[in-house]
Amino acid sequence: MKKVAIISCGQSKFGSFVEKTYEDLFAEAYLEAITHIDNFERSDIEEAFVGSLAFGGSQLGNMSALIGDAINVVGIPAARVENACGSSSFALRYAIYSIMSGQNKIAIAGGVEKMQDISKKSRLWWFGVAGDIKWERLSGMTFPGNYALMATRHMYEFGTKKEDISRCAVKNHKYAAMNPKAQYQREITLEQAINAPMVAWPLTVFDCCPLTDGASIAILCDAELAKKYTDTPVHVIGMGAGTDYLALYRRESLTRIEAAIKASRAAYNMAKIEPKNVQVAEVHDCFTIAEILAYEDCGFCKKGEGGLFSHEGQSEVGGKVPINTGGGLKAKGHPIGATGVAQIYEVWKQITERHRNQVDGAEVGLTHNVGGTGSAAAITILKRG
Repeated sequence: MKKVAIISCGQSKFGSFVEKTYEDLFAEAYLEAITHIDNFERSDIEEAFVGSLAFGGSQLGNMSALIGDAINVVGIPAARVENACGSSSFALRYAIYSIMSGQNKIAIAGGVEKMQDISKKSRLWWFGVAGDIKWERLSGMTFPGNYALMATRHMYEFGTKKEDISRCAVKNHKYAAMNPKAQYQREITLEQAINAPMVAWPLTVFDCCPLTDGASIAILCDAELAKKYTDTPVHVIGMGAGTDYLALYRRESLTRIEAAIKASRAAYNMAKIEPKNVQVAEVHDCFTIAEILAYEDCGFCKKGEGGLFSHEGQSEVGGKVPINTGGGLKAKGHPIGATGVAQIYEVWKQITERHRNQVDGAEVGLTHNVGGTGSAAAITILKRG
């Protein structure tokens, strides 16, 4: 089985760009990626995998052909991958598999989403397609409402404080303020986060991620070829994925994402490492409580101690495991189909020492990407080559 390396990554600016098309955003990410590598021709790309929910229904039926046209690789095999917020992480998995099997020597994986150029009513409808319709959506439940249930249960079971949940937002805004590609490049205080307008108790506006336009891309190749293109390849050493019931009421617990736990165990097993070996991570903080759960589900702290992990600053640069150093979904932005590979982009920058919020000596990094309320999850572990 072939080993796989990421030779470059790119990301568009995240934000609201009504004037830009899907093609514009994906081309922006691609053009950044190719500036970091040498001796690369677009004709080297043998296959493309593109994650997208196709928010709003635009180009829902044939996104891969549109993206192929955007970067002038028409003619190669290409496919759109959809798995809610985890879409591009699963696109990445398929690109990795294609190289591991020997089918391809070079493939690209990425994602693209436009979420800002449709009405508010349509946005709510399209966001809801990633959740359970029968038992939740038709009863009036929303994603903020679902995650609020998780937050209140965590507070009840473990004594987690609202302040420690909201510290995740403060941290992520701090890092986004130094990220020129982030949607919200400004810091907030803990008081602002706690006292902001309530969305679904205990989650305020600052506990919720925004809707975002954006794109991301990773260029992968057979590890034996990586040094042809870069002196700083990043190897894929572990990956895992899992699923769980779509409806929350069918799950055993509201305070753990079983899909992420299964995925992390598989990834650690493949990489032959333990959580303590991870030096930097990007986790799926669609809501601040989701980041708290991710600390626990990835094994960075014991079950029920995610709030304490946040309170002690263990997820800050300089802490036990720096988390979301690019701003996370909360402040960098969450363009659904592009988020997974955008996380890869941040970890790749850390490992190749390109990051604005650099973690000294970071050689091993992890990405944690979930779909919906955790009904699907993908974990990827990267290491300096």
